[in-house]
Amino acid sequence: MIGSQTIETWTNNLASKAPVPGGGGASALAGALAAALGQMVANLTVGKKRYADVEEKMRQSLAALDILQQELLALADKDAEVFAPLAAAYALPAQTEEEKAKKAAVMEERLLDASLVPLQIMEKSFEVLDILQLLGQKGSRMAVSDAGVGAQMARAAMTGAVMNVYINTKSMKNREKADEINRKADKLLEKSTKLADEIYAAVTAVLREGNT
Repeated sequence: MIGSQTIETWTNNLASKAPVPGGGGASALAGALAAALGQMVANLTVGKKRYADVEEKMRQSLAALDILQQELLALADKDAEVFAPLAAAYALPAQTEEEKAKKAAVMEERLLDASLVPLQIMEKSFEVLDILQLLGQKGSRMAVSDAGVGAQMARAAMTGAVMNVYINTKSMKNREKADEINRKADKLLEKSTKLADEIYAAVTAVLREGNT
């Protein structure tokens, strides 16, 4: 479980030749870090007279981001959980026609599972990104750079997770289902990179005000 490990332990496991954790888990962790940064911005905004008009929105953002952070950490574990059975499926015997058919069916099922988890990571990370836009606009100016960093972490989560979608859908025999998943991923990727770039531009403009 990622939540019970130290950062050093988890990153050492990531650096090893062990099959998990991998890029999917790292993408989910990036999304969780984005959510945590958003919570920090909201926490620095709540209770400040200057931001009284957005107090309720900040509290709502805090609650939503806390849930998203936990969901993304759970998805980091889930990514590892679905990869192990997929890796095992590659080693299934395929000598007879019956074995080949069984292996193909198992592979298809496990490839689907391994495709859907990174898609979920993308969906949750986009939700984080959407909240970060609000925080960058309405949150404490003292923490605007943190909203920007959070947006970039969410962007990395999205662009990382989509590669884990593609690597699994490319091997699926059910091309209709694979194309459906890819279309969802493509749409999320397009929306998220555009939004992340907009947040980055807005935050850096605020940070560079007066610096000419």
